[in-house]
Amino acid sequence: MDTLQFGTDGWRDIIGERFTYSNVARVAQAYANYLLEHKTPSVVIGYDTRFSARDFALVVAKVMAANEITTYLSNSYLPTPALSFAVKHYAAGGGIMLTASHNPPNYLGFKIKGPYGGTATTDIYQAVSQQVKDIPEAAVKVFNPQRHHYESVDIRYYYYETLCSLLNLEALRRFKGLIVYDAMGGAGAGWLTGFLQYADVHLKVQELRGEPHPLFYGVNPEPIPANLALSMTHLRNSSAIFGVATDGDADRLGLILPNGRFFNSHQIFAVLLHHLHQKGLSGKVVKTFTVSRLIERLAKARGLEVIETPVGFKYIVHEMLQTDVLIGGEESGGIGVKGHLPERDGIANSLLMLEAMAISGKPLADMFRSLEQEVGWQHAFDRLDLHLSHSHKEAVMDMLKDPPKTFIDRHVESVECRDGIKLNLSDQAWIMFRASGTEPLLRIYCEASDQASVQKLLSGAQEFVDQIKEVKSNV
Repeated sequence: MDTLQFGTDGWRDIIGERFTYSNVARVAQAYANYLLEHKTPSVVIGYDTRFSARDFALVVAKVMAANEITTYLSNSYLPTPALSFAVKHYAAGGGIMLTASHNPPNYLGFKIKGPYGGTATTDIYQAVSQQVKDIPEAAVKVFNPQRHHYESVDIRYYYYETLCSLLNLEALRRFKGLIVYDAMGGAGAGWLTGFLQYADVHLKVQELRGEPHPLFYGVNPEPIPANLALSMTHLRNSSAIFGVATDGDADRLGLILPNGRFFNSHQIFAVLLHHLHQKGLSGKVVKTFTVSRLIERLAKARGLEVIETPVGFKYIVHEMLQTDVLIGGEESGGIGVKGHLPERDGIANSLLMLEAMAISGKPLADMFRSLEQEVGWQHAFDRLDLHLSHSHKEAVMDMLKDPPKTFIDRHVESVECRDGIKLNLSDQAWIMFRASGTEPLLRIYCEASDQASVQKLLSGAQEFVDQIKEVKSNV
């Protein structure tokens, strides 16, 4: 049997290699066992726009139904947050989303949702991954159409209703202008425009890459500058007030300003935190290890407690289920907010950013600049993704376990090893190395007071990694 590796948010693999019908059925059987053991025998299943995603979802639905589990299968592709909402709507024991999120088009994945309508906790994933190891293909229950059935469902308008309860619709209806929405060929296609029509909000929306596309128009469906050349160029020649892009399953977002400049996840997090607090909401602020320190300063300026977690939205969900959380977010653009789901939602957060502009009357860049000035923090950030073999990744991380005293002419003031290795440098800069759990990638994150310093530190990090690779290759 194939050994299937579960990462921070489920199992992902290459379609046709380890992501096969038989392996998907094995994982479905393991999750069915979990639901039956916990006496919560009902499940909602969704899927994104990737190659054969619906076919894989049908395999899952049949395994669930064969286990006598009440099974709801989406009748079309849908965003992950809509699937999470559907779990709550149907009071189901859990949910399954067939998606690989931001991974390249040749990947697919199996995300699990808890009964609360959000990312499964570590305990759920560990229980399922442990069971998969002992389930051969022959142990998977077989679907009999004479005895078993599943129900096809459309959750779209129920999800739209919950968005209506989250937003100030009157403020949105008064707001005029044009926005650009780049769905990147993913599962958000049509959903943002559809909501605005449903809610009678007469903003103009211009869609880019707005049709489902299993190859995501030739880019990885992650809303970062490297993949958004089309929409960034478009915004430079548009009268739009801003552009928004969502990832492959629409639970994460990135924004683009009218000049074509990228407005990153840390900036979005800061504006949303400020906006929610201005609306009279309060609670703890949860951030992952890779999020800007601007968020800490901004939260403390408002008297809000800050909790820092390892990378992975499941850790934020754990806090949202345990305590009163105003907002929780991660560097990759996934943000959850009070009054909605314990879940990332790129569609909802796009609308909240629009609401922030509608109520404040200020452009996003001006809002963020005033927050920087308020807390005395100049934010510049970038990330470097290096494709490395697992052995090279391990060699780099092993070398950093005995960190240098200086890094690219900056003193290393302290080292944190919560999730990856973060070097806190002089002049309030930091650089962090983290090996991906699901891809042959080493991610390097960096924050400093200006973009030139960020690029210098990342270039130095690239040289550092290249030197280690060369030494290892010559051994």
